[in-house]
Amino acid sequence: QVQLVESGGGLMHTGGSLTLSCAASGRAFSIYGMGWFRQAPGKEREFVAAINWSGGSTRYADSVKGRFTISRDNAKNTVYLQMNSLKPEDTAVYYCAARRGISSSAYYEYDYWGQGTQVTVSS
Repeated sequence: QVQLVESGGGLMHTGGSLTLSCAASGRAFSIYGMGWFRQAPGKEREFVAAINWSGGSTRYADSVKGRFTISRDNAKNTVYLQMNSLKPEDTAVYYCAARRGISSSAYYEYDYWGQGTQVTVSS
């Protein structure tokens, strides 16, 4: 069992930066692929970024590529999402998720989810 708690959300202006954190409890964090997803009001949950167990492989949605960076620190059981050059369309609740095995861009392949953290970007 893995429990995930996101933090770091907030209100930013266009062009600003935020770093989200996702702290995991439970054993064997290092074997899980981790992902970040987001959901804006009235929209479906969408993939943002994912990272494999070692941190050696990452993938991003086209909409955030070059602006967001996912990373992890297995010693701290934490995964991060560094968000730069924020845009109003990045406004959403951001969720981190964990799955056994390799990371994935498909939300239905994840086993555990955090409660989400709100990111609001004003123009």
